[in-house]
Amino acid sequence: MIKTKQLIPAIALGVLLLCASCQNQEEKVEFVVNENAISRLDSTLQSYVNSGNVAGISALIFEKDQEVYFNAFGFANQEKQIPMDRNTIVQIYSMTKPITGTALMTLWEEGKFQLDDPLEKYAPEFANMKVYQGVDENGKMILVDAERPVSIRDITRHTAGFPNRDNIPGLSEVMKEKNARSFENTLTQMAEKIGSTPLWFQPGTQWEYGQSVDVQAFLVERIAGVPYGEYVQEHVLGPLKMNDTRYVVLEKDLDRFSAAYQRTGEGELTQMPDSSAHAFNLKKWPLTPGGFGLTSTLDDYMTFARMLVRKGEINGIRILKSETVELMATNHLPDSVTERSWLPSKGRVGFGIDFAVRTDPPAAAEEMNGVVGEFFWDGAASTLFWVDPKNELVAVLFVQLFPYDGISLHKNFRDAVYGKITSAPAQ
Repeated sequence: MIKTKQLIPAIALGVLLLCASCQNQEEKVEFVVNENAISRLDSTLQSYVNSGNVAGISALIFEKDQEVYFNAFGFANQEKQIPMDRNTIVQIYSMTKPITGTALMTLWEEGKFQLDDPLEKYAPEFANMKVYQGVDENGKMILVDAERPVSIRDITRHTAGFPNRDNIPGLSEVMKEKNARSFENTLTQMAEKIGSTPLWFQPGTQWEYGQSVDVQAFLVERIAGVPYGEYVQEHVLGPLKMNDTRYVVLEKDLDRFSAAYQRTGEGELTQMPDSSAHAFNLKKWPLTPGGFGLTSTLDDYMTFARMLVRKGEINGIRILKSETVELMATNHLPDSVTERSWLPSKGRVGFGIDFAVRTDPPAAAEEMNGVVGEFFWDGAASTLFWVDPKNELVAVLFVQLFPYDGISLHKNFRDAVYGKITSAPAQ
């Protein structure tokens, strides 16, 4: 196969396209991913492998509906000397979330629910929620009634109040005891356990990442009346022909399944045992989470991303209406939500329906690069994707590295695409 970068120079110089409406008239198309960007991308990704901070890494970029970049460096499995490649299967962790949100919004389009409906309207497991107020002198939790029900909008933008930390006195112990994320739980059992755990804060008042998207998968299952795994396959993965995107990696594909790596210091990597790193994906479990769990390939996930930049349709298959994609890519966080955990580390962003949404350009060179209107998300193993509607650009970056991006990989990858931020924009 000829690598994309060998086909790029014409694009990089400005592709001359034949104008359909005027004979023999050439129109110059400018691309963000030009020769300079390609050189930056290759050197940036290669440098992470050369430094020993990444075992294997790959990236795929489409712009104006054309493939403008692909390359892969290093190994998917160092022990077995299997190179990182285009068809390498990786664990996408939280990049599962936008797929779940897409499945949920197909039901919204059918009028099966409204975003501001109380979750308890469809799931009484979440009725009469209590809210944590700390602990008394005996270590007993102090609880009050929720001021309003958790809404479906809350679970799409992470403002439901579901606790997600191990250091909340009293409440974290309850979470651990319930163990809602056990692979042995069905989605219904998971929901019962989350619904019987007090909220950490009043619904709609803070942004806190957590189990909201797992609850979305449960809600899809409850409203549609079919198992979530079947629904997402029938309404998203199947129509998009994302045949390598699944919870369980087939035995015949295990040689394509990337190993996972733990970075223990500068240039120091430890290959994690497959038995633990891949535990969720080597067999079918009762749990089909919406917030994590899928595996995918570059081309599969790029098909999903291209569907989004094309506003819900690709290859003649419409997954969502264009207005629905626009709604998902709109910031749904009001200014009153000032507590946003680590979300500001992603740049000047708000949050839509299972995507971070860039609301302002970076104000300093140190900030995360990006274009206003972009929507994106990433995964625990340091994977990343974004959709840039302004430039009709979509990028997917695959790596299997823990802990999550402690090496400024996402920042440097974005800078390689767009060029480094040299100064703050004029106010």
